[in-house]
Amino acid sequence: MSGYISESLRRLVFDRAQGCCEYCRQHQSDNPFPYHIEHIIAEKHGGLSETNNLCLSCPECNRFKGSDIGSYDVLTETYTGLFHPRRQSWDEHFSIITKSAQLEPLTPQGRVTIFLLRLNSPEQLEARMLLLKLNRYPCHP
Repeated sequence: MSGYISESLRRLVFDRAQGCCEYCRQHQSDNPFPYHIEHIIAEKHGGLSETNNLCLSCPECNRFKGSDIGSYDVLTETYTGLFHPRRQSWDEHFSIITKSAQLEPLTPQGRVTIFLLRLNSPEQLEARMLLLKLNRYPCHP
């Protein structure tokens, strides 16, 4: 199945994520804009509109990810795939530095995901710091 994503499949992806962006871990209720059902592997790279290739993404993560599936990792000097929410555990690739609200990469995949999706941008850090103070971050799908 490619292309069209049925309402029932959209609901399944949203419910599975429990309203949580599967990249940055911000909850839909803490973002004024609706979240997207996102192809982890873009259709132009052969990704299908199936449950194991779809995730919930906030508008910011979705915009910066686009159709990318990886990037150049400066430390390993190799092309590295992005974090894959269906195949990998978030906690194995990222940790949160509570004092600064920064996401710390634990793996090359975490590093390129933080870089490409700009997960430590000033805007993300400001929002994350407020949510941490309110005990509303991170959400857990």
